[in-house]
Amino acid sequence: MPGGFIVEGLLQPTHLLFILLIVLILFGPGKLPELGKGLGKGIREFKDALRGAAEGTSEKRPEEKKPEEKKD
Repeated sequence: MPGGFIVEGLLQPTHLLFILLIVLILFGPGKLPELGKGLGKGIREFKDALRGAAEGTSEKRPEEKKPEEKKD
């Protein structure tokens, strides 16, 4: 489609290098490890939450089960 928005090649290695350079200039080299650590922790928590939600839908949780009545 002529004149349309082309997404192809949007994140080429050169573009990623420029983005990294801009982030380095904005936050400085001392702040980058802290930003990376926070981003990694957030992604890890998100994955754990998704995994927990997927496991929770396939089997009932213990608190959802009805307690059995004991007959004496």
